[in-house]
Amino acid sequence: MFTGIVELLAPIISIDPLDSSASGGGGFSITIGDCHQILTDCHIGDSIAVNGTCLTVTEFDASPSKDGGYFKIGVAPETLKKTNLGELKKGDKVNCERAMAAHTRFGGHFVQGHVDTTAILQSMVPTGNALTLTLRLSHSPGTLPLPSSLSPYLIPKGYVTLDGASLTLIDVSPPQGGPLTPSTSSSELEKKEIVEFTVMLIAHTQEVIGLPAKRPGDKVNVELDMVGKFVHRAVMGSVDQASNPSSSVEDGNTTASALERVVERVVRKVLSERS
Repeated sequence: MFTGIVELLAPIISIDPLDSSASGGGGFSITIGDCHQILTDCHIGDSIAVNGTCLTVTEFDASPSKDGGYFKIGVAPETLKKTNLGELKKGDKVNCERAMAAHTRFGGHFVQGHVDTTAILQSMVPTGNALTLTLRLSHSPGTLPLPSSLSPYLIPKGYVTLDGASLTLIDVSPPQGGPLTPSTSSSELEKKEIVEFTVMLIAHTQEVIGLPAKRPGDKVNVELDMVGKFVHRAVMGSVDQASNPSSSVEDGNTTASALERVVERVVRKVLSERS
């Protein structure tokens, strides 16, 4: 579990697509340096979120004399498909956060380090001393989920995790999809799969995370709010149950009417408890 409060912006010192060492396991590995300050309590097998992706430490040396303190992580093929880690290069800086300690102040939000999808940076516009970023959920058939399936979890003033940083959503595409700026979408189907949102980076955040170094067209890891996922799943389960023809209520099976019945049940329960 993480908080989305980035502890360190650290450089990649090596990438090995086929690491045959004992700590590489014959797979894709990334070694990150200049990070001795987050390795003082590190152990092999610990979790560190790298650009928002929960990964396992397979080798490390906390000594500042060893590349400034370094750690190595293995990256599975599935992770390479679903994140931007496979596009990184030696010298790139990545956001790093250790797993949350029991005594840590919870400054961000519940972050699992399980990337849901990626987004493409559309623009980065100065707003006073802040930066406003507009991003569009990626659409990659067979690799990433449809943007329309994820849009219910993007709520204005809600949470989103971008490359491991906990940020607040500002504007979000409408439920039916579509870009935030006027556009001539060729079809309703295409419009449905255009899901955009904006976030703002204050001056302090610009200094401690890697997003300001990105350019339009760059890919960003996205993790949606896990609390929203649980709530949405629970509500939809209730809606499906209420929509079941075998239900004792026989007033239609549309999602709208089913949702109304769910809300009605909750209201009745609250009123009953108060009385």
